[in-house]
Amino acid sequence: PQVKAFVTQDIPLYHNLEMKHLPGADPELVLLSLRYEELERIPLSDMTREEINQLVQELGFYRKETPDAPVPEEFQFAPAKPLPILLPPKASTTDGKTSPKWDKEEHPDL
Repeated sequence: PQVKAFVTQDIPLYHNLEMKHLPGADPELVLLSLRYEELERIPLSDMTREEINQLVQELGFYRKETPDAPVPEEFQFAPAKPLPILLPPKASTTDGKTSPKWDKEEHPDL
């Protein structure tokens, strides 16, 4: 009953949080990357509605005041976090110093 209350009353308030009903499956939170790759599964069966809300907020999901409320631009991709940046090989310059070949870019992901 706690998970059902969360699903019906709380999920609509969270940005980038969707419910997929799978008949017979135990409820779990499945975290996906922006490329829809599975990152983690968190069982919800033994959690209270309050615990699930706390977990989702700790994970960085943005909670709106109402289901139709706008989402601030800085939270559009929440809870995505930047991935660690892999530095490209360095190219030698004429003065013997090295400089990066490419500019660093952040890739938002969970």
